[in-house]
Amino acid sequence: MSQHRGNDLTTEGLSQDKGHLESPNTDPITRTEIILGDSLEIMKSLELPANTVVITDPPYPDYLADEYKYFDGVLDFLKDLPYRQLIFWSCRADFPLDYTAIHIWDKKVPTTPYERIFERNGKTHYRHFSDYLINSPVAAQYARDIFNEHPSQKPVRLMKKLVNEFSDPDSLILDPFAGSGTTLLAAKDLGHPYIGIEINPEYIKIAEQRLRQEVLL
Repeated sequence: MSQHRGNDLTTEGLSQDKGHLESPNTDPITRTEIILGDSLEIMKSLELPANTVVITDPPYPDYLADEYKYFDGVLDFLKDLPYRQLIFWSCRADFPLDYTAIHIWDKKVPTTPYERIFERNGKTHYRHFSDYLINSPVAAQYARDIFNEHPSQKPVRLMKKLVNEFSDPDSLILDPFAGSGTTLLAAKDLGHPYIGIEINPEYIKIAEQRLRQEVLL
């Protein structure tokens, strides 16, 4: 069972359908919400506009795979989505889907100094991004960010760059592995509608708290 948590949603008036709850306000152009549940199931019935852009950081096969519940085929539901996609992935593991470009995130750390961002259904030119890894309060200070204890937290500045450079001003930003909500926060700060899906209720709470705060960066 999954639960929708949106800034304009309440439990009153929600109807159960296909294993998750749907809001009576289903306009995908203006919706902003976090859905608690399994993205593989939720995506089967989630209606999205044509200008959706997927920006996500899924479980990796070589990093905290058990904690993040990685399994072979975790990205298969993205294969048939026609939208532009930006998918973070380990620098050491093979990426399982086709792609149009590979971008590099330089994390400014000596150990595992970069991650790859695979672009699907997009352009073919490659980009390089350089932003501090957020893995401690000290690192967060360097990046003018806030550390929220998520073991794979991405910098808000980096996610804003991706939203700005790979979407249109009215694009809906979808993150099916929302974690602590950094992609959603970047989308919100830049005025985009967004939908996040996250299976861990503790990370949902962190994301909701962050999205309630004022723009900081």
